[in-house]
Amino acid sequence: MTDITKDAIAPPRSFLSQDAIQLFYRLLAALLICAVLAVLSDSFLSLGNILNVLRQASLTFFIASGLTLVVLTAGLDLSVGANVALSACIAGTVIHKTGSPALGILTGLACGGIVGLLNGVMVTALRIPSFIATYGMLWVLNGLTYWYMAGETLHGFPAGFRQIGSGYLFGLPIPVYLLLVFLGIGTLFAQRTIWGQEIYAIGANPVAARLSGIPVARRLLLVYAVSGTMAGLASIIFLSRLNSAEADIGESLTLPAIAAVLIGGTSLFGGVGTVFGTFIGALILTLVLNGMNLLSVSANWQPLVTGIIVILAVWLDMKTRRRAQ
Repeated sequence: MTDITKDAIAPPRSFLSQDAIQLFYRLLAALLICAVLAVLSDSFLSLGNILNVLRQASLTFFIASGLTLVVLTAGLDLSVGANVALSACIAGTVIHKTGSPALGILTGLACGGIVGLLNGVMVTALRIPSFIATYGMLWVLNGLTYWYMAGETLHGFPAGFRQIGSGYLFGLPIPVYLLLVFLGIGTLFAQRTIWGQEIYAIGANPVAARLSGIPVARRLLLVYAVSGTMAGLASIIFLSRLNSAEADIGESLTLPAIAAVLIGGTSLFGGVGTVFGTFIGALILTLVLNGMNLLSVSANWQPLVTGIIVILAVWLDMKTRRRAQ
């Protein structure tokens, strides 16, 4: 490996780093939110509510985890919510037509992955900025989904399939186990593999990464494909959880996923952030929304509060990182 390659690819990111400090602050914020909500609401610490928070946080995390890799390269995937909708509707149709949940799951994952790959092709081969490429894909997917569903709703799926999103194992929701699995995989991939370090290098300085021999285009194709596949996974979880699919199923999913990534400390400028931080971001966002529901705060205020949290999280993150430099 040449010297310039060594410079472009940082050593494996340690949890005794600036990232660890940022994660500590976010964990502390999550604990403080829990403490406040425990005082304000008697229902917050109930087992049912805690499990509900974990389930909802896991659903947001599935979308946000793949999106984190895209943002680490200084890109953005605005199509994840629309991807969830199309993948869920196609997967649901396959299950209805064939009676095979396994085939439906594979179809949903494949559909999500193909959409992500197309995003990657637009960014790399056509050199369209990721914001524009994925925003255009959002509208394309919305149009395809509404045309495909033609105003219909799919519902009534096999009981075994529904267990994926609504079942329990040893008292914990099955999506929580899936969260732990993909949290572990995502963290190890991003921080302990050469591919993960190359993704960080691309986000930090794409020109230096290219000059060092990193196959930038292939890595970008990879991260967009992973983001799309994770959206496909989320579509399966949502489909089994709701026991129905319709064209607008993904309209409210993109912004919370982006919020979780940003609250978790991943920089929109690339090269900074962790998948574990995104999990904490999803947990903080879910705790706040859950708390507002428990306190009977009008749903009209929830987007406002979410926006304020995102702005504060990004501002505090930038401020603390500047001090550390």
